[in-house]
Amino acid sequence: MTGAPGLGDLTWRKSSYSDGGANNCVEVADGIPGLVPVRDSKVGDGDVVLVGRDAWGAFVRGVRTP
Repeated sequence: MTGAPGLGDLTWRKSSYSDGGANNCVEVADGIPGLVPVRDSKVGDGDVVLVGRDAWGAFVRGVRTP
């Protein structure tokens, strides 16, 4: 991916569904076309999962559906 940012260059934000404590925090970032980087906020230098934008959208819709 020419011109794509490195994962260290991304700006991460916590999910609005995180509990605000230290136990259940997921962070996502923007900046990679077609992908949503996801990581555990407690392990900022840990593994990152790259999820396709459509799959991420389906996941979020599923979380929002009661």
